[in-house]
Amino acid sequence: MNKQQAQQHVNELRELINQYGHEYYVLDNPSVPDSEYDRKMQELLKLEEEFPELITADSPSQRIGGEPLDAFQKVQHNVAMMSLGNAFNENDLRNFARRANEGTDERISFVCELKIDGLAVSLTYENGKFVRGATRGDGTTGEDITSNLRTVRSIPLSIREENTIEVRGEAFMPHKSFLKLNEQREENGDDPFANPRNAAAGSLRQLDPKIAASRNLDIFLYGVGEWQTGTLESHSERLDYLQELGFKTNPEWRRCDTIDDVIDYVKYWEGKRPDLNYEIDGIVVKVDNLDQQEELGFTAKNPRWAIAYKFPAEEVITTLREIELSVGRTGVVTPTAVLEPVRVAGTTVQRASLHNEDLIRERDIRLGDTVVIKKAGDIIPEVLRAVEEKRTGDEKEFFMPEECPACGSELVRLEEEVALRCINPNCPAQLKEGLIHFVSRDAMNIDGLGEKVISQLFREELIHTIADLYRLERDDLLQLERMGEKSTSNLLQAIDASRENSLERLLFGLGIRFVGSKAARTLASHFETMESLQQAAFEDITAINEMGEKMADSIVRYFAEDEVKQLLYELDELGLNMEYKGPKAQDVEEDTAFSGKTVVLTGKMEHFTRSEAKALVEQLGGSVTGSVSKNTDILIAGEDAGSKMDKAEQLGVAVWSEQQLREVLDG
Repeated sequence: MNKQQAQQHVNELRELINQYGHEYYVLDNPSVPDSEYDRKMQELLKLEEEFPELITADSPSQRIGGEPLDAFQKVQHNVAMMSLGNAFNENDLRNFARRANEGTDERISFVCELKIDGLAVSLTYENGKFVRGATRGDGTTGEDITSNLRTVRSIPLSIREENTIEVRGEAFMPHKSFLKLNEQREENGDDPFANPRNAAAGSLRQLDPKIAASRNLDIFLYGVGEWQTGTLESHSERLDYLQELGFKTNPEWRRCDTIDDVIDYVKYWEGKRPDLNYEIDGIVVKVDNLDQQEELGFTAKNPRWAIAYKFPAEEVITTLREIELSVGRTGVVTPTAVLEPVRVAGTTVQRASLHNEDLIRERDIRLGDTVVIKKAGDIIPEVLRAVEEKRTGDEKEFFMPEECPACGSELVRLEEEVALRCINPNCPAQLKEGLIHFVSRDAMNIDGLGEKVISQLFREELIHTIADLYRLERDDLLQLERMGEKSTSNLLQAIDASRENSLERLLFGLGIRFVGSKAARTLASHFETMESLQQAAFEDITAINEMGEKMADSIVRYFAEDEVKQLLYELDELGLNMEYKGPKAQDVEEDTAFSGKTVVLTGKMEHFTRSEAKALVEQLGGSVTGSVSKNTDILIAGEDAGSKMDKAEQLGVAVWSEQQLREVLDG
């Protein structure tokens, strides 16, 4: 086959593959079996391998993911991607409609769309070709994630529109893909994603497009940014036109003549949302007529012609089968409800937190009860209350045991605590949980040592203490499930690299009671070596700013234990660093931009993890808190800053970008 014949055949194959893909991924109505699609794709890949000069950016072969990127480039949105104001009840919706009607002379109709819980993106097409995809970012500047968006098969790589057009949509992960991904992560010993939104956002921000390609993401297009086609008069016509161009739009949108119709639509989907194969967290309501949209205009942050109705947290009823007990790394025994499986906020729930014995008593929750549960923040299931009128008399009151469920030692309730605690230092459950904490990201950060691998190591009796981690050999790891040569080599390298960590990571990883990551850093920078800290007296520790008596007492008691002395001796012999490598307390300037300031961090940052940014602010004399209040001095906002940004602006709090933080750190 010569080049001309190859070009003709490539064009035919691309047209067929694009047609099959559109039918399957957009219309959900395939005309050929998967095997035929795969056969045509293999034929195309073979031809493009033989004639690489025929490969184009819009070829279906480019969806499999290219080479990893070093970093994402910034993209300026020519038309800002603004966030929407929120409505939380029927009255908010009626007020929105009243304001809209007062702002224009003509009668208003609305378009209602499902509010997909994913990642907002923009897609730019030039001469009909997909040339750029970007995240929303802060609304004016996003990140170029074109390589990852090419892997989303419901995004057309070419369309029947020669003008430049920028469309907006929500990329998301369907429930089926989400469950499969979390199963794979758990099998690999990785932490599962908390919800499909996090999974979608994390997938599209991978530097390796092949990872995004493996995640089976989807998208619904809902609007436009730059638009040169001109003649359309309404948002509903735009949605129809987007579909004609080959884009996937959500089929559940509805045009409503009155706000009463809007409210009926909202009520319908409040009940039907569990039936969907994707997450929604509300309804978007827009004025339909485009001239009226322009007439209504914008506030500083939001369009006046659109609003997002947010669903309340979903509550469901199920049966409490039993209460299981788990022992944490500090010895606290925590009760967990085992439930009749029930679907809530988009996922099936079988377990929910009960926190402690006092909560069980306060809410009078009994074994066999019909209970009401919800997901706190639509993520963490918890039992709210028992439905007393459904009791049959067979329910049984629950009593916490007197002995530890893991080791049989007596449980105690320490002064001013609600929790029961096992104080046996050799309790196997505490040792295992302590090791999981020791290897965690904010502690020793040993990649590849997830909870499942730690559990296997315990089951096989390969480890009993922290020191045993540093005695593991290749043959020990190869006998574990799903541990091949490569993963074993990577894990051993990660364990070996952790020996060089600065002292504060080791201190935090040891799990000393009351010593969090901030206190560990303060102690490490003050005493500089493990030996100095071990020898420190109660008065030496309380003399340090922010070190209270309770923490000092806990630290002194910890280092006085013979088992601790032996452990630290072994870790030193095994080559773990016992010195602080960060900036010394005396080296930090007395007067910095953060001295005495209360700082809040929000959103995703490009150059720092949240914990890294927190550590840097604290090293410069700032105090980092989790929520914005009138006492907050500075909000440092990354991408997708959200409600904390809104509150900071309302309170007049100074808002810094990540770039401003970097400029301060660079001095």
